[in-house]
Amino acid sequence: MQVSFIIPLFNCLPLSQACLDSLRRSLPGDLTHEIILVDNGSSDGTGTWLAELAAPIRVIRNANNLGYAKANNQGAAAAQGEWLCLLNNDLHLAPGWFEPMLALAQRLGPAAGAIGNVQRRVVDRAIDHSGIFINARCKPEHDRSWYPWPRRWRRVPAVTGACLLIRRTDFIATGGFDEQFTNGGEDVDLCLRLACQGRINAVALRSRILHHVSATPGRKLKDEQNSRRLAEKWGREFQQRAARRWCWHALQTRWTGSGLAENWPEALILLRCALHLTAQPPDVVRHGVELHMAAEFARWQKLLGAKSGA
Repeated sequence: MQVSFIIPLFNCLPLSQACLDSLRRSLPGDLTHEIILVDNGSSDGTGTWLAELAAPIRVIRNANNLGYAKANNQGAAAAQGEWLCLLNNDLHLAPGWFEPMLALAQRLGPAAGAIGNVQRRVVDRAIDHSGIFINARCKPEHDRSWYPWPRRWRRVPAVTGACLLIRRTDFIATGGFDEQFTNGGEDVDLCLRLACQGRINAVALRSRILHHVSATPGRKLKDEQNSRRLAEKWGREFQQRAARRWCWHALQTRWTGSGLAENWPEALILLRCALHLTAQPPDVVRHGVELHMAAEFARWQKLLGAKSGA
């Protein structure tokens, strides 16, 4: 079997039904596949709907909400496909979205890591995701840029798990999603683990889908907890990836007008670093990035209390 599509569910029955319908309508007719729906204890009629579904759909039922990471790991363990395509249940998928992702994964061959795509918000069609980068404050952030033709793909540090293609053996070999994360951060963590193994995480720019984008009440505090866990685990990696963006931020905010004339030697150092003309970020950059990360940990300490442990 070529592909296993895995969709975790928790209530939101109309969205789940619409997502599954768009998935089935959009897939190539010659694609051998299965669809695995993992229900996390829904109580809105989802269970009744699932009982009516037939092959190639398979259903895994949990009595309680075990979370996004656990549900995907369960689906991956049961999957039979060469590739896993992880999907949120609030996506709208049109014909032609899947082929560019699979083509890119096959083009990269054994070096392929996690493959994502371009996602637009349903409400206004604005780009919500064209990859994930580490910003100047050492935090993962969605790239919302438009990358025009003829570019077919771009390498990125990470992609969102809302729509992610990965070889099944690679997902299992890396340990799948870290279940210590609570509905956020597990996708970035997985991508960074793949990158540490030399794999290429990339966005298929010609694959485009619509996403309702989560607006779950009470999500903000969990997002902060997930962000801190990521920083505890990947702080050094974040600092290295943030260095050049920190340079641009510093140039834009600290040395303008007369300030640039007075500090041109240091500004030149930052510009060289930002343009990748230096092998390693200079001390002033490393110090600036470390201060940003220290400020984030101080904020988390105040907001969340003692650290959960690096």
